[in-house]
Amino acid sequence: MNEKLLVILSPPRGFTSVVSTVIGQHPELYGFPELHLFVGDSLEEVLDREYKHGNHGGPPGVLRTLAQLHDGCQTTATILRATAWLMNHRHWSTKRAMDYLMDLVKPKIGVEKSPVTCLKPLFIERAYSQYPDAYFLHLTRHPVSARKSMDEFFSNRRSRLTNAQPTELSGVSLDRLMLWYRLHNNIVDFTRTLPVGQSMRVKGEDLLSEPERYLPQIAAWMGLRTDREALEAMMHPEHSPYAHRGPHPCRGGNDPKFMDSPALRHTKMREPSLQQFLEGNEITWLSEPAQHLLHEGGLRMADGNEIANEVVGLAECLGYH
Repeated sequence: MNEKLLVILSPPRGFTSVVSTVIGQHPELYGFPELHLFVGDSLEEVLDREYKHGNHGGPPGVLRTLAQLHDGCQTTATILRATAWLMNHRHWSTKRAMDYLMDLVKPKIGVEKSPVTCLKPLFIERAYSQYPDAYFLHLTRHPVSARKSMDEFFSNRRSRLTNAQPTELSGVSLDRLMLWYRLHNNIVDFTRTLPVGQSMRVKGEDLLSEPERYLPQIAAWMGLRTDREALEAMMHPEHSPYAHRGPHPCRGGNDPKFMDSPALRHTKMREPSLQQFLEGNEITWLSEPAQHLLHEGGLRMADGNEIANEVVGLAECLGYH
């Protein structure tokens, strides 16, 4: 059984689709789309969670992967067959399901990149407990550009979910900078516990600005080929079977913007100033309904300066200013 796995850890809108697909094009690797398998112990749990988020057939990335590996193509018919397979195996553990997918791609090493894994330390720890010998790549993005991208993505997502019902927690939200901070903190706390050499951190801006410099370093860290042919293969993420939108009813599995334009663009990525952003914008770190819930629970919300200092401190630790 192939127990090797590369797990990319990054919050939403952290370049995961393009970076995982680029790396996954290495001849010795297989880049999966977002599988969402580490959010539960069983496929039943994963399917229930996906249903609540509007994916009634299961995680789009899993369905597209099953269609591709079972039938060699992704069509409406093969997606429906994959959905039936998933429902028939919902009693499986997520470890068994991940092993199954990895066996289908061996001897290649799988690349897993679900941002949802970083939402809770439990999810990250589940990935580690299931694959204690996995490589963990901490992928970062500047907090200001990540915040802007997350705001845009979640705003568009809300407009698509026209059937969503309001709940007692409607309006309870936190600024995306806090989400960036919390999820990266989860990753940093986890990677600190790993043996030297099992994790690696890379700035997404650096990797996408200078792929010729950083991709060989990642390959060497994993003990993979670093020759010209391997590097050239990674320069073409558009060749991945998951680099484009899937067929109806399974269009997702990767970032929509990436799937609409998956070619690697060779441009220098600029980083904004976090300090200037904080000085020039009034941030509402936690919505009034959320602050009210904290107050009712006898908890105190840290003031804005305290939170800003925490965010700046983590950003500097990750190499951003």
